[in-house]
Parts: sequence; structure tokens; C-alpha cells
Amino acid sequence: MGLGIVTLLLIIANCVISYQGFKSRDFIDKYRFEVEKVLLYKDYKCIVTSGFIHANWTHLILNMLGLFFIGQGLEAAVGPFEFLLIYFAGLIGGDLLSLLVHKKHGNYSSLGASGAIGGIFFAFIALFPSSPIRLFLIPISFPAWIFGLAYVVYSIYGIHSRKQNIGHESHLGGALVGMFTAIIFHPSTFLYNYWAVLIIAIPAVVFIYIIVTRPHVLLIDNYFFRKQKPYYSIDEKYNQDRTNKQHEIDDILDKIGKKGINSLTKEEKRKLEEYSRS
Repeated sequence: MGLGIVTLLLIIANCVISYQGFKSRDFIDKYRFEVEKVLLYKDYKCIVTSGFIHANWTHLILNMLGLFFIGQGLEAAVGPFEFLLIYFAGLIGGDLLSLLVHKKHGNYSSLGASGAIGGIFFAFIALFPSSPIRLFLIPISFPAWIFGLAYVVYSIYGIHSRKQNIGHESHLGGALVGMFTAIIFHPSTFLYNYWAVLIIAIPAVVFIYIIVTRPHVLLIDNYFFRKQKPYYSIDEKYNQDRTNKQHEIDDILDKIGKKGINSLTKEEKRKLEEYSRS
């Protein structure tokens, strides 16, 4: 089975863009997904751009191996256009679930193509649940649906315990969106594979419902570490930003009162104009 053109282009894009991030931390900070960027500053592009940058070479290589081995099979089965839609649906769906789970955590951030790759993997499971899947370097294969169920269980555990600095929310969200996207394109497959889809989707959907309606379930100690990574409240950040801006405008108005408007610098005039429009 040859490597599909879209799979190849996505691997090249991920490598080229990630390499730019390896050379510049500012590049990563600009394009990674962050709750504060989306909710406070309306930087919606980071929902997509974050899927093409990676933390390090190991992160990139593992994701690209997954894309290589899973992507070529799915692209051959559904065609390049549908494959591309599933890929981006998983990418966006992963970050949207992260945003939903962490909407009050302003400093939550993530990056990497894992949500998109989870999407194409679970699309493959929806279409071919009994196909054998083998992990890297392990000579034992499992039906795809079993691997998918284990993936969901581990993602749920990772979200709940926050065991590692891994975006399990993105993994789970991307996987579910990819699966449902494949079913939308091929609804007849649900008649044959409904059992696999339900086995995987039901625990994931129930868990998402619980953490959305009862977010306090995430407030637990890690099973391996007593302290979890602290998050700051997005509401506190918003109020702090408003307070800081008010202080700035007060200082500018005070300067105008004492020295006149011609005493303002270009930056102060820009801020005054910006505040007057808000």
C-alpha cells in the first residue's frame, strides 16, 4: 500500500512547521493552543496552528509515525478529500474539548497533532473495527476496537488524574470527532459496526458529560504525585487585565489633564484610541 499524497503532505507540513518551533520558543508561544488566547483575545487560529507544532523531536517523531502507519490505510480507503476533512475535524475537535474542560484555566495550553491522529485512527476503527492493530515493536496484534477502547480508558484516566503533562483531552476529543465524522460520511457502516462504536463512544461521552456538568471531579490529587499542575482562573485573569487597562487609561487621562494631549507619546495615543473603541 503506497503512502497517500495527503498523508505525505501532512507529514512534511508538520516537520517543517515544528522545526521552526524548535528554533524559536516565541514561535511555539505564538501558535500553540492556549485557553487565554481563545477566550480573552479571540485568537481562534491557534486551535488549528497548534496541531502543527510539537514540543520536541520525540513528540514529533511519535506523532508522525502514527500518522504514517494509520493515515495511509485510511486515506486509501476513503480518498484524500475525506481523509483531510477527518484529519482537521479531529484536530479542531480535540482542542475544542480541551477548551470545554479547561475553560476556567487560563494558562492551560497544548500543542501537537495527537488530536488529529486520534481522529483518523478512530475513523479507521469505525470503518474497520476488526482489523488487526499492532503496537510498535510488539509482535502481538489486537482488533482495532480493543485498542480503541484501551485508548479511551487511558485518556479518561489521564484527564482525571493529570498523571503527565499530556493533552489527554485533545486525544479523546479528536478521537470521538474523527469517529463521528467517518460515520457521517459512511452512515451504512454503523449498521454493521454499531457494537464497536457504542463500546468505545458510550464511556467517553458519559465521562465528558460528567466533567462538563460536574467539573469538580477533576479536583483530585494525582495518583502518583500529591500536587497537580496549578491553573489560574480565566475569570481572575480577565478581571486583572481589565484593572490593569483601567489604571493605564487613568494615567493617560491624568497626563492629559496636567500637560495636554500633545504631551502623549505615540504608544499612549494608540492606547487611548484603542480604549475609546472598546
